[in-house]
Amino acid sequence: MKRLLSGLLVNLLLLFLSVSTLRAQSLVFKSGDGGYTTYRIPAIIKAPSGDLLAFCEGRVNSAGDFGNIDIVMKRSLDGGATWSSLQIVIDADSLQAGNPAPVVDWLDPNYPSGRIFLFYNTGNNHEGEVRKGKGQRMVWYITSTDNGKTWSAPVNISKEVHRHGTQEDWRSYANTPGHALQITGGAYAGRLFVAANHSEGAPKNRFEDYKAHAFYSDDHGKTFMLSQSVSVPGGNESTAAELSKNRVLLNSRNQRGDKKERLISISKNGGGSWDTTFFDPALIDPVCQGSILNIGWRKNKAVLAFSNAASQSKRDSLTVRISLNEGATWKQSLMIDNNQTGKSGDYTAYSDLVLVNKKLLGVLYERNSYKEIIFQPLSIKSKYQLWKK
Repeated sequence: MKRLLSGLLVNLLLLFLSVSTLRAQSLVFKSGDGGYTTYRIPAIIKAPSGDLLAFCEGRVNSAGDFGNIDIVMKRSLDGGATWSSLQIVIDADSLQAGNPAPVVDWLDPNYPSGRIFLFYNTGNNHEGEVRKGKGQRMVWYITSTDNGKTWSAPVNISKEVHRHGTQEDWRSYANTPGHALQITGGAYAGRLFVAANHSEGAPKNRFEDYKAHAFYSDDHGKTFMLSQSVSVPGGNESTAAELSKNRVLLNSRNQRGDKKERLISISKNGGGSWDTTFFDPALIDPVCQGSILNIGWRKNKAVLAFSNAASQSKRDSLTVRISLNEGATWKQSLMIDNNQTGKSGDYTAYSDLVLVNKKLLGVLYERNSYKEIIFQPLSIKSKYQLWKK
């Protein structure tokens, strides 16, 4: 039980909280190394052993979203200061494997020490062509019981969580990307929950064929179910966090771009359906991915961290925000990195968050026009201080 509570950090008491840069960044993936032209789409978790596992897409021939793309991983034994050599986790031959969404299942009685799930997608054509009905995306997972050293055979769950070839006519499909979620308390404790998105029918103007949704398992990966789709069109890459009172928050990219803000959906039944959906003007966004993470509980409410490129004009100014009231307000913010060179291009883009321990939060993010993926540790201190932008 002690191990479980430590792993889940369910009883983490954050009476006051502040975050500041703790130590130097570390370079995790560098484009051109290891036989890959580009590394993109970071995801990170803390393994049951305490190791940090950093995943991303290793793109062989170009920086493009489609082609010969593997899922690769590196490991840190020292909280992110140094990283191992590259490990290829998924190789789909000459096709695409991507959108890694890892999560640790702590609540399966058959695996009391925890089991890692890695959800991912494969595809056989460019996303734009798949939206036209010329190709297919599929949904898979693999598992590890030895902290990511070895992995199971892939399991295809597309028939359970995708509506390709059905009356609903789902076409494009993508997991979060970034870490997935396990609900730790309440009526849905143990639920594995993966934020996702899809397109419905033929392409529409302003990407209104896109909708956010999620899929989940209540039996530790034996079977899966789909959540209701978010009603607002244009919902794309999404990330989720557990709230109090059986609620889940889904935080989505607005692919329409009419509002440069994150699209928020709240569920009262563990993410099965969505009761409230709105744009959050505090979470500005240039139409990019973001990451949300429950980092503890304060007065029985979830303490949330959120990272994204906090700009309405370009992928830059990577910022971490903290909410002490389950996303109602975001009164603390800290800019992690921004372009000070004046050069054009996307300087900071996709990111993912991990709770290293009760004193340390980590951000894994893309930097310098996708040339690097960096790990930045941040300290969580016991005395509350309002951040300055």
